[in-house]
Amino acid sequence: MALAKIVYASLTGNTEEIADVVCEALEDLGLDVEMNECTQVDAADFEDADICIVATYTYDDGNLPDEIIDFYEELQELDLTDKLYGVVGSGDSFYDYFCKCVDDFDKVFAATNAKKGAESVKVELAAEENDIVALEAFAKELVSKLG
Repeated sequence: MALAKIVYASLTGNTEEIADVVCEALEDLGLDVEMNECTQVDAADFEDADICIVATYTYDDGNLPDEIIDFYEELQELDLTDKLYGVVGSGDSFYDYFCKCVDDFDKVFAATNAKKGAESVKVELAAEENDIVALEAFAKELVSKLG
């Protein structure tokens, strides 16, 4: 059975909730899923997964959350050829760079040679019903790309 790993950073609980929605959707689609907070795992743990997902919030005006910086830097060193990836996250459109960290992780994953499995999903603060639909579609698209 395919394995998806979700790594998240969440300050207020919004991004953890987003990760939970994706986790549940992937499990409903028949995948084994491991979900961990970013300080509890190493980026190299993605080497054991078929699908690699990061869920992060964007802090202040486009900054990576402090707790995910080490993970972000470790990820840059990996070769994830033959892995699928996806990025989701939350942000606040009050700031100039809405959900910039989602884009930052997307670029880093692309540089690891992983294959983008679904378009990123950006959520304004907490997930509403339309966001949950988008997150479930994100999960379904990732699964559909599995070899």
